[in-house]
Amino acid sequence: MTKSNPNVNNPHLNTMTSDFLYHININVADTQNPTEIIQQYGDVKFVCLGGTKNRMLALAKYLRHILGLDDKVGELVDISEAGNRYAMYKVGPVLCCSHGVGMSTMSVLLHELLKLVHYAQCKDPVFIRLGTSGGVGVNPGTVVVSKEAYNGYLRNEHEIAILGKRVVRPAIFDEQVAQDLMKYSSYERDYEIIWGNTMAAECFYEGQGRLDGACCDYTESDKMAFLQQAFAKGVRNIEMEATMFSALTRHVGVKAADVCVTLLNRLQGDQVHLTKEQKEDFEQRPFTVVGEYIRNVLQQGK
Repeated sequence: MTKSNPNVNNPHLNTMTSDFLYHININVADTQNPTEIIQQYGDVKFVCLGGTKNRMLALAKYLRHILGLDDKVGELVDISEAGNRYAMYKVGPVLCCSHGVGMSTMSVLLHELLKLVHYAQCKDPVFIRLGTSGGVGVNPGTVVVSKEAYNGYLRNEHEIAILGKRVVRPAIFDEQVAQDLMKYSSYERDYEIIWGNTMAAECFYEGQGRLDGACCDYTESDKMAFLQQAFAKGVRNIEMEATMFSALTRHVGVKAADVCVTLLNRLQGDQVHLTKEQKEDFEQRPFTVVGEYIRNVLQQGK
């Protein structure tokens, strides 16, 4: 099999004659000569990831329109529907995939997508996560393009237990992709787009220092001191995937970016207070940022 991008860093794959990507319901029947997979997915240049099926379907429709593919792409079909776990839509050279909530569920999808683009021999695919987050010292509605990711200990790393051992990998996003996202977002708008660090928590409540969970063993002063410490490290938003996402993609040599809108400023509270219209508007903002990036990159033939 011809060496492809990305290098998935797993020599054991070379000994497999087939590989069933179970959670996305894609069977690579012949890994040594994956002609069918190359025909179906070899043109993929961007893999967009988001939490929910509905959000990824909305993104697929949006990208289909701005890329001028309305007449060239038929009905959007959930490729992974039979897997009953994730949703995946293909719009020209873009895959739009739902990953659920948190690092563990996203990790399953990410491993299988990385193998998919490997078997499909995709050339330099870019993985981009689009989502919502809690802001740290920024106005609700601000879009944060992530530079580095910090874990719950405010360390710029991702930690995972492998065979009973603690494995630590740096959690850094691709700088050039982030710069291009910022460059192509210079269109007129009524909200800010900033380049900042992102904290990824293991849970939504205690792991993010919220006061409104089922239990809370710290004070509001403790919470504020922690958030100020995060802010001092350049953290401008908090979500639940960035460290694993940046670390794993970097480990296999794939360019990646994280683009999230903030729904609230955590320095001012823990509850989201948005109207339905505001929430829909905010969730559309990462679509616009990423859509402009993809459109410009494709136009320039990069």
